[in-house]
Amino acid sequence: MNKLTIVGAGSGDKELITVKGAKAIENADIIIYAGSLVNPEVLTYNTSGAQIYNSASMNLEEVIEVIVKGIKENKKVVRVHTGDPSLYGAIKEQIDELEKQNIGVEIIPGVTSLFAAAATLKSELTLPDVSQTVIITRPVGRTPKPSEESLKSLAKHQATMAIYLGTGMIEKVCKELIEGGYPKDTAVGVVYHASWADEKKIIGNLENIAQKVKDEGITKTALIIVGDVLSPKNYAYSKLYDKKFEHEYRKAKLD
Repeated sequence: MNKLTIVGAGSGDKELITVKGAKAIENADIIIYAGSLVNPEVLTYNTSGAQIYNSASMNLEEVIEVIVKGIKENKKVVRVHTGDPSLYGAIKEQIDELEKQNIGVEIIPGVTSLFAAAATLKSELTLPDVSQTVIITRPVGRTPKPSEESLKSLAKHQATMAIYLGTGMIEKVCKELIEGGYPKDTAVGVVYHASWADEKKIIGNLENIAQKVKDEGITKTALIIVGDVLSPKNYAYSKLYDKKFEHEYRKAKLD
């Protein structure tokens, strides 16, 4: 029996999909894609005349029903998620339901919007002497969070923070981050539709970014990146390429 293939479609740009992911879509007989988030242009990779379902109008049971029926008919079924399926992709529940039907799953990773946003901002998220940690999180919404993972609690680390699904409540987000320990002048970048044709980037700090985002009319499908890596006052160059640094592939060059 065939297995379901879950594909990370990437952040938006049709070309920001893995070769393996594009090939899976190309050869699919049935495609179920998250139409509210996935760029429909990625579906043009399909050359086999697949049946296409938009999961934005489907519930979990309906999605599973289409998958199971297709697999039992020996068809190649591909489930297309935005970004990378492992981040806020709701894939675990699908995997568990398919296991009940003895159907396996293959997952093809994708480029998450965090990396597309960092590329747009031309930023290194892990900058020596500034931050060597990236926290990926979201604010509390309809999906709850453990209390120890509140933005206020996480802010005490003052690491680079990537916040998904928070643009619609960015004033609250900034307030919690400041209360948690980030200085008010900490740099913030908000990227709307990272890598899409209509991409927008907004630069500011925790004190003024909310108003800037509001002025642009952005309320969703944007990523918030917080941290001094976006506008470092000082940072150290990498030891890896320091001429005085020796490792197994290169001898040190001493003056």
